[in-house]
Amino acid sequence: MAVEHPEPPTPGTVRPGGRTARVRTAVLRAAEDALVEHGFAGLDLGDIAQRAEVGRTTVYRRWGSTTALVADLLADMAEQSLPRTHSGSLTEDLRANARLVQHTLADPRQGALFRAVIVAANCDAGAAEALQRFYRVRIAEWAPCVAEAVERGELPADTDPAEVVRAVSAPLYYRMFTTADPLDEAAADRAAAAAEAAARAGAYRR
Repeated sequence: MAVEHPEPPTPGTVRPGGRTARVRTAVLRAAEDALVEHGFAGLDLGDIAQRAEVGRTTVYRRWGSTTALVADLLADMAEQSLPRTHSGSLTEDLRANARLVQHTLADPRQGALFRAVIVAANCDAGAAEALQRFYRVRIAEWAPCVAEAVERGELPADTDPAEVVRAVSAPLYYRMFTTADPLDEAAADRAAAAAEAAARAGAYRR
């Protein structure tokens, strides 16, 4: 039987323990602060080391670049995200997903952090890859609620679960970037309802 060999880890993406874990936590929180304050263009490993009160050599040796640090930050954010709901109702699960995205983007700190990371992804290939990896993890977390709805006969058999989950959050990101309108739970509920209606009509069939 063939054995799948994992790819070598990206610098900064292996979960450490003990003192190394404390250093990682301090550095990632410092990176968050720097991104919120200055954006990706103002990210500097030396500044982050000073904010985290750790040695510059430690930061340079462990992460090596701002791109690797952003990748690790996104990995940590994916790990810390709340797990999906298991309500047994497609309506409730999609609404829960939409509200989770809405609460994150509307939060003054988390919203600013996501804006900075998305900007970074538009100007740096490594940051873009890290952001794509983050969303693959989150979509994989929530896609089963759509697959379960397919099994219950609520959606067409060839519905693409990942596309449905993407459709839930897309209007919220669009609203955040293109309008000054409040990003509230009503907007989240509308996004979930629209994605569900489209899925039931067969819009996301493979």
